[in-house]
Amino acid sequence: MDKEQREDLIRIAAAALLFAAALLIPSRGTARLFLFLIPCLAAGYAVVFKAAGNLRKGEVFDENLLMTLAAAGAFAIGEYPEAAAVMLFYRVGEFFQDFAVGRSRRSIASLMEIRPDSAVVIRNGAETTVSPEEVAVGETILIKPYARIPLDGVITEGETSVNSSALTGEPLPADKKPGDRVISGTMNLGGAVSVSVESPYGESTVKKILELVENASEKKARQENFITRFARVYTPCVVAGAALLACVPPLLFGGGWSEWIRRALIFLVVSCPCALVISVPLSFFGGIGGASRKGILIKGSGPLEALSRVGTVVFDKTGTLTKGSFAVTAIHPKEVSGDELLDIAAAAESLSNHPIAESIVAAHGKHIDRLRIGELTEIPGMGVKAVIDGKNVCVGNCALMGSSGVEWDECALTGSVVHVSVNGEYMGHILISDALKPDAKETVSRLLSRGVRRVVMLTGDMRRTAEAVAGELGIREFTPELLPAGKVEAVEALLAEKPEKEALAFTGDGVNDAPVLMRADVGIAMGALGSDAAIEAADIVIMDDKPSKIALAIDISRRTMRIVKENIALALGVKAVVLILGAAGIASMWSAVFADVGVLILATANAMRTLVVRES
Repeated sequence: MDKEQREDLIRIAAAALLFAAALLIPSRGTARLFLFLIPCLAAGYAVVFKAAGNLRKGEVFDENLLMTLAAAGAFAIGEYPEAAAVMLFYRVGEFFQDFAVGRSRRSIASLMEIRPDSAVVIRNGAETTVSPEEVAVGETILIKPYARIPLDGVITEGETSVNSSALTGEPLPADKKPGDRVISGTMNLGGAVSVSVESPYGESTVKKILELVENASEKKARQENFITRFARVYTPCVVAGAALLACVPPLLFGGGWSEWIRRALIFLVVSCPCALVISVPLSFFGGIGGASRKGILIKGSGPLEALSRVGTVVFDKTGTLTKGSFAVTAIHPKEVSGDELLDIAAAAESLSNHPIAESIVAAHGKHIDRLRIGELTEIPGMGVKAVIDGKNVCVGNCALMGSSGVEWDECALTGSVVHVSVNGEYMGHILISDALKPDAKETVSRLLSRGVRRVVMLTGDMRRTAEAVAGELGIREFTPELLPAGKVEAVEALLAEKPEKEALAFTGDGVNDAPVLMRADVGIAMGALGSDAAIEAADIVIMDDKPSKIALAIDISRRTMRIVKENIALALGVKAVVLILGAAGIASMWSAVFADVGVLILATANAMRTLVVRES
């Protein structure tokens, strides 16, 4: 609770004590009027000033005006306790509303803490503290222990652990060493490190995320837009209806002005739309805030609402369901041991920067004596030929083996096969493949269990590889050998096949999938920490590398929409009943106060449930 809210609470408490005193003190006439006027003004002076200010701006019909008219009318017909109660309980409802909105804002604003205040840059051998905007690409910054990393870059000196929980929701820190990339907005938990800056602050990850959070309210859901339009038409209609209720029956039937004015005032109080106008946006805001704490950034209530209707989830394979990096997954030696086969292949590939070569050298993990390596020739699309320890070595695909006159063995496993021969004799082969993410299989099963009709995989890989991955994950529909343009065509075909009210979500790594992310009903960027294309193109950004967060995001969206519908039904249902009873002369002003303020408090409390996110 901030200072302003505490002061507001004190004013409401004082008004409540004055109201209680007015009820207990015996009084009549003018004394009774003043006894109830004091708590009414103490609680409602801000409401009256807001109504007057809005009138000056031309905003005639709002809830402040409705409450002011209702309280003034109640005083005019001598219902002093009811008049004071209208203002007091309306202010109580406003307080709960402000408190709930504050909590929702703080849940999203916690992300704003990632904004760096300064950067320590090394210039002319000295440390200089400057604004992150003043640091140029290529400069070296010093990240001290327990300091937030201000800019994206690569560690050049030192080792540390980095906590990215503010961005990803992942509580465990990650170890970083020279050559590793670090992301702005994360926290340095270990020793001091030097970082070479890769991008200016305006293009950094932290800046992109802050812009996303600040603009989250721009994409409104259909329900939110409907409530806004509804309130603009509804409020003037209510005022006109109350005026007709106060004037027409006495004019037609004669007498009873006081009773019909009382009914009109009840009509005004009950009809105040604040429960709808506040609770519906608050529900969406809470859902977005709860998701952000789990490392799921949702660009507004529109994408959140669309996500709740997802019936088809389309995955890109590489970097989304798989890790997107090659690794040695099997070694099949023939004439030598597995370690010897890997040692020969690593020596031959040690001077290549091809991803497959790098994965073999990484799997070897030992020092390679470059003096062993003589003549070396890299053959594009085939592999390398080298002289190692005076022997002719060939490391590459089957085409290289065939051109060298070496008979090779087929591999029963799926992946890229690297064959090795020494002096024309086949030594065995090494399997390189893109490993599945640990939670990829769980993701597919969770989506299907939540009623997602279709899970589809699109990939540029060969059919054999795609079929093996799809089979392992339990995905029945997949399309292999696609270029980026082919993925867009495949998604458009799926969009044409789905039911009208159902949404399609495409999930990609955000780098080369931007066109498809933008074409889908809901674009989800996976593992997008540091990916500018993902943050800009997607509707939803999952900041870590866990596809299982997609199922959690769907859970959050559906729960949020359920709460929105509950609040709409609650507000309209209670108000409709009390409106009818009030017009018939059965409901009292106290009933009207409950129908307005009570429903507002109940709807606000219900909306706050969206802030709580439980993973299942």
